[in-house]
Amino acid sequence: MTTFTKVSAYANEPFTNFALDENKQAMEAAIAKVKSELGQEYPLYIGAEKVVTEAKIKSINPGNVDEVIGYVSKADQALAEKAMQVALQTFESWKRVPARERAEYLFKAAKLMRERKHEFSALMILESGKNYVEADVDTAEAIDFIEFYAREIIRLSEINETQPLAKLAGEDNNISYIPLGVGVVIPPWNFPLAICVGMTTAAVVSGNTVLLKPASTTPVIAHKFVALMEEVGLPAGVINFIPGSGAEVGDYLTTHPKTRFISFTGSKEVGLRINKLAADTVPGQIWIKRVVAEMGGKDGVIVDETADLEAAAAAIVASAFGFQGQKCSAGSRAVIVESVYDQVVDRVVALTKQLQIGLPEHNYAAGPVIDKTSYERILDYIEVGKQEGTLLAGGEKAEGNGYYIQPTVIGDVNGKARIMQEEIFGPVLAIAKAKDWQEAIAIYNDTEFGLTGAYFSTNEERIAEALETVHCGNLYINRKCTGALVGVHPFGGFNMSGTDSKAGGYDYLLLFTQAKLTSRKI
Repeated sequence: MTTFTKVSAYANEPFTNFALDENKQAMEAAIAKVKSELGQEYPLYIGAEKVVTEAKIKSINPGNVDEVIGYVSKADQALAEKAMQVALQTFESWKRVPARERAEYLFKAAKLMRERKHEFSALMILESGKNYVEADVDTAEAIDFIEFYAREIIRLSEINETQPLAKLAGEDNNISYIPLGVGVVIPPWNFPLAICVGMTTAAVVSGNTVLLKPASTTPVIAHKFVALMEEVGLPAGVINFIPGSGAEVGDYLTTHPKTRFISFTGSKEVGLRINKLAADTVPGQIWIKRVVAEMGGKDGVIVDETADLEAAAAAIVASAFGFQGQKCSAGSRAVIVESVYDQVVDRVVALTKQLQIGLPEHNYAAGPVIDKTSYERILDYIEVGKQEGTLLAGGEKAEGNGYYIQPTVIGDVNGKARIMQEEIFGPVLAIAKAKDWQEAIAIYNDTEFGLTGAYFSTNEERIAEALETVHCGNLYINRKCTGALVGVHPFGGFNMSGTDSKAGGYDYLLLFTQAKLTSRKI
């Protein structure tokens, strides 16, 4: 008889206070442990088989490019097809596992990840360039996703008891949320644990099997998660780990007739390509493929003249430069009412110049961007920005044996400028001036994206109007526009920011299930 974990009320995983010496020392010890294990080879997981390929993805430390994190086997189309067949076969048994049993695997995984929290964070510090706080928050969010989605599938499985359908004499009517099938999960590198874990566990706890294709810059932390799920006894073939080329493996699986859904987080361009490919039916396909896409943003902070200006400036800097601006929620724009523009900008520049740049493992506030391609693209955007506005801080490469760029502030930027419209995904903040709060909202809304935004004001009438008219999936009042919490701030955006999936919310598992009504005459 299965012994189930006692399910308590959901609560977010606490963050670690690194101002305490014991916590700082614990992280330093975890980093030392992870560094002693660098350079290993990691296989694919195809069912119960560990596959080692000649072709490898070489993962490097973006803060020290001479340091190799690991060598991860690389799938090709033949291996992707093999994984698909395994996932299809496994789905036939996994879909019959009761929801409470599926949830139990997640509860066990959350417990183990919590026990090894610093070890997971340390690996992210080295592989993705996060400092202590950013890595710790990432791991905490991963734990939150596991815990939240485990509870969610239990809730959905009990829906007929807790929220029964209307009664009709002579009939017994029930709704059930059944899994879709085999899905392709394509997570990003910027939250290489949290989003990878959230996308994958949501799919599998709903009864689906998945083909997990992690980002090529952060495959080792994804492998560590997959190994954890194997350790807790998740049946082989439920998660198949197949790193590989997006053009080769990603496109192949997106267009595969047996792919039931694609869950993607990444750039607008790749998301639109996936959506287009998935929309075309192919021979042997008997469903409309479901695409769950979160595609980034051009987020911003609006400040009017009634705001707490010090709090607004601090929020602008935190939103713009946390993890080097490499968050889809990053506040890469600020729109400030002209009467307080100079005051706020002066404070933003002062706070930005206080950010120290260095190795993430030494816990500097500002670290590297993820890779050479990003590095060169961001530097190109900075040169564009110098022509479109006034350079107020940064604007250059930074020292270090990695992809370091100075946190950059460019003021007096027109709302139509490229650096106000295009997603840069780096430590670059563009600031525009508005004549009043209405124009500030109009400038904010003048973008093809719509993910996160923040509005700073103490005027309740203006706040009420902002809540109605600022067009984004996640709007925050008098706080930064980053830092969504699972179960507290369901996350997803409008327009070209994606399908507004609301990850970490009560709607999310519905994207990986289909509702079946059964009606029996009695």
